[in-house]
Amino acid sequence: MSRALVIGAVSSGSGKTTLTIGLIAALRARGFKVQSYKVGPDYIDTGWHELASGRPAHNLDSWLVPKEKLRAIFEATVGDADVALIEGVMGLYDGGRRGISSTAEIAKLLDVPVVLVIDAKSIGASAAAIALGFREYDRDVRLAGVILNRIGSATHRRMIEDALEALGIKSFGALPRDPRFVLTERHLGLVQAVETTDGSFLDELRTAVEENIKISALATAAAPIKFFSSVEIKRTEIQCRIGIARDEAFSFYYPESLKELERRGAELIEFSPLHDERLPSIDGLILGGGYPEMHATALERNEPMRESIRRAASEGLPIYAECGGYMYLMRELIGFDGRRYSMCGVLDGRATMNERLQTVGYVEAELMSNCVIGRRGDRVRAHEFHFSSAECGAKKIFRCTRLRTGKIYEAGAIDGNVIGSYLHLHFAGCPSAAENFIRQALLHRTCLL
Repeated sequence: MSRALVIGAVSSGSGKTTLTIGLIAALRARGFKVQSYKVGPDYIDTGWHELASGRPAHNLDSWLVPKEKLRAIFEATVGDADVALIEGVMGLYDGGRRGISSTAEIAKLLDVPVVLVIDAKSIGASAAAIALGFREYDRDVRLAGVILNRIGSATHRRMIEDALEALGIKSFGALPRDPRFVLTERHLGLVQAVETTDGSFLDELRTAVEENIKISALATAAAPIKFFSSVEIKRTEIQCRIGIARDEAFSFYYPESLKELERRGAELIEFSPLHDERLPSIDGLILGGGYPEMHATALERNEPMRESIRRAASEGLPIYAECGGYMYLMRELIGFDGRRYSMCGVLDGRATMNERLQTVGYVEAELMSNCVIGRRGDRVRAHEFHFSSAECGAKKIFRCTRLRTGKIYEAGAIDGNVIGSYLHLHFAGCPSAAENFIRQALLHRTCLL
């Protein structure tokens, strides 16, 4: 029987990602099949999960995907796993406006208990008071216990665990302060797992978790998963071929978002804008987000690929681009150092990297024109997170409303069968967009026959 546990935290930076990776590796080393998840829209943490588990990790986001379908996705992807480990986002009760897609909301939706990670650096018994407050804030959240992080000494640990015991709150162990286990960060978050060359990191982290965390007790605290979703996920026969840009520069995709395309008849053909010289034989193209700014020199040097994409766009190939892919479609990219790099030139615009974060948060977006993912007036839910800014002469495609502030603004660009923007969509949450894109790919295929 599959069991599930949520790893939440007091706040961002408490160490929950590091701990989750270590727990996945430790459970796997004991013979458990571990399926991992990440609450919220983050792409990078799931890559680290996959490195530890050997399985694709999935996002659980109740803004991007309706709750009833989110539950269905969770149940469908657990598969033969012994343990489903769900890493939270930010602090336990933090999310969008009114707590949407918070760790607490997902824990209650799936009826899964929570272990709270507390950064104990510079505090003692106050850590117990924090745990008590989190437990009492919402009694519908089942707090199984806590894990302490960045403990300074055995005395420090005993002080906090005695205080926790007095409150009836279980401790599942404590990780000591260790600079080896601080994951490297950059402007969009952690460095991607695929860029990691130090194979010893995961082994050392697993050993630290095994020595300091009560693994068996955590596995026991995980609750049996209740399977009761009524949403049926169907699949149709292959009708078209959709190119998916995937390499070191473009890697931000939700597995279940791509599966939505497959379920609706798309065969996904991966290729690399960095390493391949031309597009494969495809009927539609998706350029996901990632780090084109970190690979701008290589992207610029690969003129054959850029020309291949320009030619395909001029021939009417349906193209949908998100964030990094949107930047790649523009005429040029200005890096952090001010250097100008030539990009595809499909969209007459410029993306400029900034030192400060430009936008982060959930949005609702309305299509302002008919396009490859829908009709004018259609609405989709999305997420934005970017340091770059864009200047583009093409017509805007989205009218966006920020969930948290209510601010309304126009965004993205459309030029024929090409659209791009900073928005990240989840096709499982907006299946009509997936259906429309496949329809446009089929039309393009028919025109070429």
